[in-house]
Amino acid sequence: MRRAALILTILLLLAQIAGAQVQVRIKDIARIAGVRGNQLIGYGLVVGLAGTGDSQGALFTVQSVANMLARFGLVVPAEKLRVRNVAAVMATAELPPFARKGDRIDVLLSSLGDAKSLAGGTLLQTPLLGADGQVYAVAQGPVSIGGIGAEAEGTKVQVGHPTVGRIPGGATVEQEVPTVLVEESVLTIVLHEADFTTASRVASAINSRLGPGLARAVDGATVIVAIPPLYQNNVVGLISVIESLSVVPDTVAKVVVNERTGTVVVGSQVRILPVAIAHGTLKIEVTVTKEVSQPPPLSPGRTEVVPKGEVKVEQPPARLFILPGSNTVGDLVQALNALGVTPRDLIAILQALKAAGALQAELEII
Repeated sequence: MRRAALILTILLLLAQIAGAQVQVRIKDIARIAGVRGNQLIGYGLVVGLAGTGDSQGALFTVQSVANMLARFGLVVPAEKLRVRNVAAVMATAELPPFARKGDRIDVLLSSLGDAKSLAGGTLLQTPLLGADGQVYAVAQGPVSIGGIGAEAEGTKVQVGHPTVGRIPGGATVEQEVPTVLVEESVLTIVLHEADFTTASRVASAINSRLGPGLARAVDGATVIVAIPPLYQNNVVGLISVIESLSVVPDTVAKVVVNERTGTVVVGSQVRILPVAIAHGTLKIEVTVTKEVSQPPPLSPGRTEVVPKGEVKVEQPPARLFILPGSNTVGDLVQALNALGVTPRDLIAILQALKAAGALQAELEII
């Protein structure tokens, strides 16, 4: 019951917050088209492991070591190598927008073979490629992992994931990716969450600040802005002005329910049509008692202990509660609170309201 009261109290606080229209910066709900990161990937070797590397069964690791030694003039047959101190890994990274040559980025390493741990290893020089096959960064350095593992005499202990590691700042950017902010004298703004009303409000806010007719919502996720004469040579300044503008974003009425945890989140736009709710619980109690069965005198029967079962069904009277059409989330929360519902009951009531057509919102169960 305490948990139900806590959840309903939180919902009521959220309703009070939602009652006031909250303004947010355009910077927090949108991005500039063309400003994006790029994923990089590479194949490399981690050396210096204390016998926790790949086994002979990882043929690609053995062949990679043989190829590496051949580059240094050492020709060793692959079948003669023992590589328990070496592990093959896939290196991944994200090249952020506006990254310049010489910048450092983080690298994530994931074991490709059957290595037990990357602890204490060092990644050898590994080129990181983009989707176009070109090298954009080169990674190298000591590996840091967030887990440990130990095994002895059939006992194994593992904390975290020792076959995945990171090299903070372990890659150096070697090639820059050009970023195009303006195309045909137009700046494009893309909303994180598509919504026609929000896009229209963003365009209106920009026109109010820069002048009428400069911004126009193309669809629910895109707003285009014509570069005004004052900012023809100062696009960054224009973006700074636009990002600092505040708007009131609009959202779809939605109720999100997590049945595993009993969590219910109600959006600020949820409305309830007039409806009557009767909610009660059914209590079934089964008891077993033992009685003595005594046979008649001079009969061949025996005295025995016989179990006797009793089933009792108790159903507390359920109140029929009239839920008027609510204008706010607070009305809904107060009405459900008056019913004294538990989190599970609340989920059942919301599902029934949706089935009855009284819940004017999307009901999403996760």
